[in-house]
Amino acid sequence: MYGNGGRNREKEQRRSNDMYCSASALVLVIGTLGLLSHHPQIVLADDGKANLISIAKCCEPEELLVDDTCTPLTETNETEWRPEFVEEKVNGISRNRPVKPNYQLKIGRPKCQPNEQQWNVYHYRSGEDRLAILTTGVLRHYTTDLTKGKHERGGVYGYDDTTDDEDLETTSIHYDYPFGHYCADKAILSRDRLVATYAMICVPDVVLGWTDTNYLMKHVIDPTFHAISIASYLVVAVVYFVLPQLRDLVGNMITSMTLCLITGQCASMVRIFTELGNHVSFMMADSVMYVSLLAAFFWLNALGYYVWSTFRSRNVFLRVTDGRKYCYYSSYVWGSTICIAGSSIFAHFALETNKPVITGTLYPPQETIGWLGISVLFMSIVLTIMVDFCFVLTTSNRIKRMSTYGRIHHKMKYSFRMFVFLFAIMSTGWLSLLFSRLNYEPLEYCHIVINLLQAILILYVCVFGQRRVTFLLGKTCNCCNSGENIEGLDWGEEMTAINAGY
Repeated sequence: MYGNGGRNREKEQRRSNDMYCSASALVLVIGTLGLLSHHPQIVLADDGKANLISIAKCCEPEELLVDDTCTPLTETNETEWRPEFVEEKVNGISRNRPVKPNYQLKIGRPKCQPNEQQWNVYHYRSGEDRLAILTTGVLRHYTTDLTKGKHERGGVYGYDDTTDDEDLETTSIHYDYPFGHYCADKAILSRDRLVATYAMICVPDVVLGWTDTNYLMKHVIDPTFHAISIASYLVVAVVYFVLPQLRDLVGNMITSMTLCLITGQCASMVRIFTELGNHVSFMMADSVMYVSLLAAFFWLNALGYYVWSTFRSRNVFLRVTDGRKYCYYSSYVWGSTICIAGSSIFAHFALETNKPVITGTLYPPQETIGWLGISVLFMSIVLTIMVDFCFVLTTSNRIKRMSTYGRIHHKMKYSFRMFVFLFAIMSTGWLSLLFSRLNYEPLEYCHIVINLLQAILILYVCVFGQRRVTFLLGKTCNCCNSGENIEGLDWGEEMTAINAGY
């Protein structure tokens, strides 16, 4: 019995061991299956975390930039800014938007290194800058490449939104800025009524040397030539205003015309220094420059009409003083200028479809006068040039047919000669300005030189090229004028010359 009992206990122990092994194997299999079932979720989480990119936003999530100030969305009518991604390829960027990658917004503006500076970029329809965020979180900035056909498309003032990305890649250059070197956001420019994509980037300090032709011509030579031109026009205005013998109707017209040219030169100089965009309005500067030029041509037209009407009239001894005549001509000049300037401003704000914008690194883009407004002003100048040309032809024919003429006609002959020279000089300067608007660098450089030559030639024609004026200057300044022919002087000036011993 003892032997059978021992065998039974061995069988029960063996059975319990088998059950234990089976249970252990079952637990091991269940645990393995459980681990395998959870393993893909861990991989997906790891992959999602690895593909998470950081995008820098300048303002808080519920804010955007309004005139360079972070403003809550509740105070604006715009939606919040969300980054739009493009996929980089070998030959450029894809036009189709891929699936939005996993990203997180980091709030704050970049902290540039000591050898870097902050650069503001605005992406809008008529601008020359384009911003794109790659799927890697890198900000790509497209800008104009001067060596790849800058003006072959998009007009003078920028690119069009319908431009293909392949064309954008071939006609521009780009710079990439990783996270930490930029911040992006939506910007509203209330003054110019623009909604743009804004980015502040950190760029290395670039020092333009004297060997850069564009910098030398536009930032050194051009301001210097403008200063010389202003001084030349100022000399003409002072001479014709100070000397009593020159303060007749012709002298007052020359003074008014040169003052208009001085105003135009000052407004043109403002456009040279674009870094002053935070302090000046380029729209106002352009308007003052073109309106002043228009007024100068109207004064030239008034001078031509006065000379033409004097030779055409049979009775030159009219009972109308020069002061009253000057008031009449002033009413014509300023009335016409104001009407045409108002039409130009109305055409710009009401009819202009593609308003040009001037951009800079330290100021938001500014709207300036467009081609439609300029065309109104320039067509008026063309009309005055055509009328002046008719005055030149008819007056010259009248002078040729005159066999004898008195003292007044003799004096007006010199005024006509001065008018012809001024007409040729100012018309050439206007053509140079028109061609410089095409933004072709050789034409811009030519206009810089012609602008100086115009001022110097006007100074010579009005002052140093006339013996009457040089005689009066010599008498006033006690200069040596002995032996000079006094032909062409008025009666009072002849008596002055006799008394002075000339």
